[in-house]
Amino acid sequence: MLWIRLLRSLSRLPLAFLVDMVGIAGSLVQSRSALIAENLFLRKQLAFYQEHQVRPKRLTDAARFLLVLWSHFFDFKNALVIVQPATLIRWHRQGFKLFWKWKSKPGRPRLPKDLQRLIAEMVRANPTWGQARIANELSLKLGIRVSPRTVRTYWPTDLKPSPRRFSQTWSSFIRNHAQAMVACDFLVAATARFRILYIFVLLEIGSRRIVHCNVTAHPTADWTLQQFRDAIPSQHRYRFLIHDRHGSFSPEVDQAVADLGIKVLKTPPCAPQANAFCERLMGTIRRECLDFIIPLNERHLRRILREWVRHYNRGRPHSRLGPGIPDPETKAAALRAHSHRFDAHEVVVKRSILGGLHHEYNVSKTAA
Repeated sequence: MLWIRLLRSLSRLPLAFLVDMVGIAGSLVQSRSALIAENLFLRKQLAFYQEHQVRPKRLTDAARFLLVLWSHFFDFKNALVIVQPATLIRWHRQGFKLFWKWKSKPGRPRLPKDLQRLIAEMVRANPTWGQARIANELSLKLGIRVSPRTVRTYWPTDLKPSPRRFSQTWSSFIRNHAQAMVACDFLVAATARFRILYIFVLLEIGSRRIVHCNVTAHPTADWTLQQFRDAIPSQHRYRFLIHDRHGSFSPEVDQAVADLGIKVLKTPPCAPQANAFCERLMGTIRRECLDFIIPLNERHLRRILREWVRHYNRGRPHSRLGPGIPDPETKAAALRAHSHRFDAHEVVVKRSILGGLHHEYNVSKTAA
């Protein structure tokens, strides 16, 4: 309430100051005798109020400020009528305290906003780092000297400050082992005669490349095991396989996969988010292929998926890769000096996928 009152008084101060300046300007053009007569006239009126003991109204903060300001230009003690000299001095001291309270804020100055964001980013990106480690990183690498207590001040509120964490996040674990991890799952599709077919997909998490894709009407354990044998060569770099608890993934299948040197990681029951990469791929297959094409039979569905998988691996950009392509046939085009213009000898070539459902675009050079 004190600051609200102060702001309200300061808003009235310019107008009161302007009125006083107009009065001073008018006094400058008057003669000395006229000013003396006006001064005596005003003193007579004040003496009348003093004789009848008329109690004056409470002064506003703007009026107090102006009285303190004009008191510096003459001997104000003989001119005080409505307040005591000690009161005017007390107003002056209060104004001085408010001025220095506004100018000298307590404590150390706050760090710049960009440095605050950098500290928060370092905390989130490095879960095993403590306050001292972040302070040392800023000092040795960036030349910014801050104490660990200062780092603690700008620690993100949703993360509890701790000197050290003894476990990494799941996203960090996936990134560290992505190149050695594959995931698989089954997708259901219906033909034009409402026959249920099962699509088996094996995905390489690191590169987002579809390693294997096949279709069957009866996903038995023997058939599933054969798919792993066809997809995974004897000399492979995979170490982990993620799949759910579908009946096709029997203990015999898991044991055969383990014999290939791959550790099987089963997802918890009713937890599709544990196999999020493969589940996202299932949704992509539906949204970009099966939702627009009705397969006539198993062979037709296998041919559709073969063409779409080739497009997915070699022609479809993936945002998570930078953007990039999982298994590109050619190197990505270099950025041009002028990003909105092709050279005179270049032409854009379009290739149709699945009868025009998707297209791939490349730049080809023409003869000069």
